Amino acid sequence: MITSEMQLIFKILIAAGLTFRTLGGLKTIEDPTLTDDEYRVSLGKDYIFFEITEPEELAYTYKANPAGFTPPWNNTYNGVQLVPTEPACGCGFIQNSDEIEGKIALVERGDCSFVSKVIRAQDAGAIAVVVTDQDSDNDELFISMVDDTTEREVNIPAAFVLGKNGHIIKKTLDRLSLQAAVVNIPVNITRISPYKLNQPPWLVW
Repeated sequence: MITSEMQLIFKILIAAGLTFRTLGGLKTIEDPTLTDDEYRVSLGKDYIFFEITEPEELAYTYKANPAGFTPPWNNTYNGVQLVPTEPACGCGFIQNSDEIEGKIALVERGDCSFVSKVIRAQDAGAIAVVVTDQDSDNDELFISMVDDTTEREVNIPAAFVLGKNGHIIKKTLDRLSLQAAVVNIPVNITRISPYKLNQPPWLVW
């Protein structure tokens, strides 16, 4: 006999399955195969992607969520250095501005608004900004970088990457005693077959 408790569990499981399929754009366990086009849709149409070419340990394709208050990523930057800021939060004076100038700044979330971070990097001569979450375990939640309503002018693009990616990038650079990673951003993945996408092994998109 099916009890009321069992019925409730079944309803929860059914609802969870439908929600997952609706939000993720993915097929269910019973129908797991995705076409190439379906896979690309599941990645999200509003995201951008970039690849690290050096160091080799970080040579993967990464997903990022563009900021809503900056210019779009209309220009492609190939072979540009991605440099962590000092301080890591990017708030206040950027102490390593000489290393940031003409490069892409890698900044941690927290301590000030996203707009403040991008403007500080912009003032230091950065050509773009990548913001990473402080939570090194965050491997799925993309934060929306929104305007802080201060009406300050931002002239360079910015995007948000998962905390796990940012943490591993910075930790690897520290371990290898490197000041920067070399990146291509953004990269066009629309013509790349899903099985050829070189995704970070520590993530599932």
